[in-house]
Amino acid sequence: MQTSFSLAQLADPAIAEADKILRNCVHCGFCTATCPTFLLLGDERDSPRGRIYLIKDMLENDRPADETVVTHIDHCLSCLACMTTCPSGVDYMHLVDHARVHIAETYRRPFADRLRRRILAAILPYPARLRPLLALGLVVRPLASLVRPLPGIGRSAASLLKLLPRRLPVRSAEARAGTHPAKGNRRLRVALLGGCASDVLGPQVNAAAVRLLTRLGVEVVRPKDEGCCGSLSHHMGDAAASHAAARRNIDIWWKETTAGGGAGLDAVVITASGCGVMVKDYGHLFRDDPGLAVKAAAIAALAKDISEVVAGLGPLPAAGTVPRLKVAYHGACALQHGQNIHALPMRLLAEAGFDVAPIPEGHICCGSAGTYNMLQTDLADALRARKVANIERLAPDVVAAGNMGCIAQIGSGTSIPVVHPVELIDWATGGEKPAGLC
Repeated sequence: MQTSFSLAQLADPAIAEADKILRNCVHCGFCTATCPTFLLLGDERDSPRGRIYLIKDMLENDRPADETVVTHIDHCLSCLACMTTCPSGVDYMHLVDHARVHIAETYRRPFADRLRRRILAAILPYPARLRPLLALGLVVRPLASLVRPLPGIGRSAASLLKLLPRRLPVRSAEARAGTHPAKGNRRLRVALLGGCASDVLGPQVNAAAVRLLTRLGVEVVRPKDEGCCGSLSHHMGDAAASHAAARRNIDIWWKETTAGGGAGLDAVVITASGCGVMVKDYGHLFRDDPGLAVKAAAIAALAKDISEVVAGLGPLPAAGTVPRLKVAYHGACALQHGQNIHALPMRLLAEAGFDVAPIPEGHICCGSAGTYNMLQTDLADALRARKVANIERLAPDVVAAGNMGCIAQIGSGTSIPVVHPVELIDWATGGEKPAGLC
């Protein structure tokens, strides 16, 4: 794609990067075949190629974002299926991230939209705020249909209530901050990212991860002051908040690399795939920060999805006496498209003794996408219905998904239990039966 940025514009490193990304696009349109919003809406502007044109025009002309650009960028899930499909290697992820920051800096959203975003940004990344509201939300949950018609935040509030678990999650000892020693000889020492909303809505996932990893000879550290990875604010265009969250975690994990009697850290393990994409991108995020670039790149290199770490430890222990369940595997977008991890979780589930079935149209997003299902409720609901229909055709005993957002989104549309793969693998190797199956 030909661009026409001025030399003065290209002096800005962010514009220079956008120019390079835009020039890689060859207009082929392969991305339209896998873009969820284009499949639903059929509007070229709601495809990656169409959004690229909108972003190019806005940035080249150094123009504030307008309502049209904002509408179509907001429709983007950042599922990154387009990057998996693209034969030219267009870095759409960083281009749309740039566009979101530009929107946040140059466009004033309607009051109701600003209010929704501020509430989500003020609550979701902070477990201490989210936990008491979760308890309240479970009481109000049956009234979601009455909340939805309320002006302003009604639709978002109703969607959030529907996503809540059906009962208050129990936070076990394994999910708490501290050091969890390896069983037997220590093979690795890792930090486990607890997450923010994930650790509140599904603490059983990290508890299962701790049990499984320590059983496999891994010492697991849960740093006390660790917080949100920054992805929630990042995808809403709030660069200051996302960078502050990321910087805090980098400093905390960097200290851990010199702790543990010289053992350092072999990995930063992540059970929420959306967080995984963010942490693995820390090096890029702080590439121009002389005080943090080296540390950020080092932490990004340590970041691993739980499936990568478990697979690297060799064969799983002998399977326990668990039923041979049929598992429908949902490849979370942030895992398969964002981290290029496709078959690995399915291989581990099969090794653990489960019958694994990939879901038809598995490359299409379920509609979760961070805060998307609370901000773009109609599109998110349509994608959930499509995903659930494909799942139910398989008639599985359980669905496995490697991201808490996907677990909540899919679980809100079906009676089939939805759990994290690590819960099933932990169970099969001597751990607890997943709460979702009880």
